[in-house]
Amino acid sequence: MLYILVSILLAGLFLGAGLAEDNLSPSQPNVSITPRARRPAGDRAPNIRSDVNMVLIPVTVTDSRDRPVNDLPSDAFRLLEDDVEQKIVSFWREESPVSVGFIFDASSSMKNRIDKSVAAIRQFLETKIPGDEFFLVRFSDRPSMETSFTPDSEEILRSLSFVQPEGWTSLFDAIYLGAQKMKSAKNPRRALFILSDGSDNNSRYSESEVRRLVVESDVRIFAIGLFQRPRFLETIAAATGGRAYWVHKLRDLPATIEKLSAEIRTNYMIGYSSNRLERDGKFRKVRVELLRSILGPFRISWRHGYYSPDN
Repeated sequence: MLYILVSILLAGLFLGAGLAEDNLSPSQPNVSITPRARRPAGDRAPNIRSDVNMVLIPVTVTDSRDRPVNDLPSDAFRLLEDDVEQKIVSFWREESPVSVGFIFDASSSMKNRIDKSVAAIRQFLETKIPGDEFFLVRFSDRPSMETSFTPDSEEILRSLSFVQPEGWTSLFDAIYLGAQKMKSAKNPRRALFILSDGSDNNSRYSESEVRRLVVESDVRIFAIGLFQRPRFLETIAAATGGRAYWVHKLRDLPATIEKLSAEIRTNYMIGYSSNRLERDGKFRKVRVELLRSILGPFRISWRHGYYSPDN
């Protein structure tokens, strides 16, 4: 009898809490994002690991004019995990279809920049190859999934044609939504392309929450900051092996799109078997270097680490 009474009291408490929550008037705009749930042990989302033994690191090398360098041999690279050198066991240059999510700023500050920004997306889409797929997230006060994955570039452009700049900037929420959507991508090569002219001022997710999700996900971040230097975007882009650009004048946007497109589509893939066998779920830092014997003022970017399995 005591068990039954306790059960009834608990049920009443949960019901009352639910009714109270339903009657609250939200003080912030709703965000159409499914909160991240804790996964069971051993069910971590796909990372940069192809299996329990092999770690795969995407690496991009560009010259002083931001042109991809595509002819380096495997012995041009040195790779370290937590400052311990690892033996490279596989190496290839990858040119294959990509899954790209556009994260497009439609806040009020973009009013005089929308046309050029839409033209930038159009220019990028002109480089598509068979097998590519895209989706579009528009954000202002809150993010909105405008299209799901589609191989049709015209569907993306039609959605952009209806954009009306207004409201605040929920940049963090938009990136979070895009990273969640990328889990259903069909291509192993995945990137978020972020185009924005300001800093976040209206998100529910924090900078640290977004950074952790992006690092856990198998997605590279590429971004363009219009007029303002995107320091947060620079940080997460570097951590994922991507890149953030700073555009001072709108007339420079087409040249920047050309560089960004080349980086998204061209990279080396370096594979190694970690000499650390423990499965502790902890973050492992990865560093990739070019040997001094490789001549040229090259810039190298790579994914900066991964979470080990936890069982």
